[in-house]
Amino acid sequence: MDRLGAGDEDLIRVAALARQRAYAPYSKYRVGAAVRTRRNKIYSGANVENASYGLTVCAERCAVWAAVAAGETKDFDAIAIVIDDDRLPSPCGACRQVLAEFAPAVRVVLATTSGQRRTTSLDVLLPEPFLPQNLS
Repeated sequence: MDRLGAGDEDLIRVAALARQRAYAPYSKYRVGAAVRTRRNKIYSGANVENASYGLTVCAERCAVWAAVAAGETKDFDAIAIVIDDDRLPSPCGACRQVLAEFAPAVRVVLATTSGQRRTTSLDVLLPEPFLPQNLS
């Protein structure tokens, strides 16, 4: 997939700004994410850590929660995830599962603040998601 789409650099910029607001005093691993709807609305999020690590929330889920709280559901075009590292980020399993429920066809844009870019799709990252319709 690897080609950026129209508006992806803008999405990356919003995610990079969100990364600056991350609360990561324990890991020092600051992540920003921005999800774009098909109507071209963008919602951002940053990782928020907690001393009880299980209560930490990733940037990707924060962005999706912001969109859902604003009334957007299951109509996402792309999500950008940005870190300040020499390696590209990759969403964790929990974030992949949340994206599978709320944005099963989402394009995933991975980026670093130094300019590295890669695009992929959720079906590549999570080929057999656990979904409610698969329960019966």
